[in-house]
Amino acid sequence: MTTSTDLMRKRRFLPLFLTQLLNALNDNLYKNAMVLFVVYSVYDSPEMETLISGIATALFVLPFVLFSATAGQLADMRDKTTIIRWIKFAEIIIMSVGATGLLLASRGVQIEGLALPLMFAALFAMGVHSTFFGPIKYAILPQHLHKDEVLAGTGLVEAGTYVAILVGMMLGGAMHINDSIIAVIAIALVGYATCRWVPPAPPQTEETKVDWNPVRASKSLIAFAMGNPELRYSVLAISYFWAIAAILSVQFIPLAKNVLLADKQVAAVLLVAFSAGIAIGSVSINALLKGDISARYSARSVLVLGVLLIAFYGITRIWNLAPASGELFTVSEFLAQPLALVLLVNLLLIAVAGGMFVVPLYAFLTTRVDKSEASRSVAANNFISSVFMVIGAGIAGALGPLGIPLQEQLLLSLVLCVLSAHLARKLHATEALRVPEPA
Repeated sequence: MTTSTDLMRKRRFLPLFLTQLLNALNDNLYKNAMVLFVVYSVYDSPEMETLISGIATALFVLPFVLFSATAGQLADMRDKTTIIRWIKFAEIIIMSVGATGLLLASRGVQIEGLALPLMFAALFAMGVHSTFFGPIKYAILPQHLHKDEVLAGTGLVEAGTYVAILVGMMLGGAMHINDSIIAVIAIALVGYATCRWVPPAPPQTEETKVDWNPVRASKSLIAFAMGNPELRYSVLAISYFWAIAAILSVQFIPLAKNVLLADKQVAAVLLVAFSAGIAIGSVSINALLKGDISARYSARSVLVLGVLLIAFYGITRIWNLAPASGELFTVSEFLAQPLALVLLVNLLLIAVAGGMFVVPLYAFLTTRVDKSEASRSVAANNFISSVFMVIGAGIAGALGPLGIPLQEQLLLSLVLCVLSAHLARKLHATEALRVPEPA
């Protein structure tokens, strides 16, 4: 089996890996800088903060629902590398708009009048940007990598994504808003320069006609995904997982402020622990499976995730500590609390289980269909997952105004864990019936 270290030295993988890493870094630096600024510097209402966090998540995810079908067709019918270069060029323009919104907000310009619409517009545009990049980052792997490298490559892309999310969250919480404004534009420029090194990836199909009707194309995409049993179970299991992630992401920052009584740097530390765990789980599952693309550990992983979520809920319920100063906990004050390390380790393990669950399922998307359909396979997953995420984020955003405490909102994810485990078991059973390919 080709090791992950070997892949990181090859041009057919490294430039793509770095391009995706910078993409995720910028997405999360911008989103977290924006949400943290609004939650901690503009509003002082748990209900409004949860609502704003939910709107931000939904706006970023909505383009996946609207444009995934088109993105999958384009990626299969055109050179993937050419599309990457156009996408990364667009990022420079989008981040310039977002940076302008952040600049106006930091200068005290009426946020509802101009600054917030600009920030939300850039967030939506970054969602469009990621919608068109998403099918490529996985579908290009079977085109550039050998068969026994695909799981390792998928794990590295997923791990790199979450390392970038981790760093983006850290920077979003630690950097002054003015520094964030400069950083998002600089990272966009570096990302464009990096993508120029990705090797060509010409289309693997003779098809050239793209269906630009989003409704008709989306129906066709869903039919394509549901017609293949392994693809169907993979997509649905991943979709339930991302619904869980959407619910947690909406609740995270308001929970840190209003339940744990922690400042935005502590919120960033919690998000970092979660992202680090996903990265660890993403790499670990490749070592455990030894390069074999299989769902045999997925059901157990997501059930463990559910048990750990119950433990996290319990910790937040008994957290009745308040800062002596009357202000929110700083990072050092938070870490000095008796339950802080337990909470952080619990959160890390939740994410490790999540990474171990989802990475093999992503590998199914690109290896259980013909290479000419790999992008549409990933796009189908992105479309259906995004529908689940929009619904999850919408429900989570509405629970606060309905008067449901933040801790109880966490329990909504448990039902989805059970459904994900059920689908993962069905996938493993279907996988066992698959006729082995000739050596």
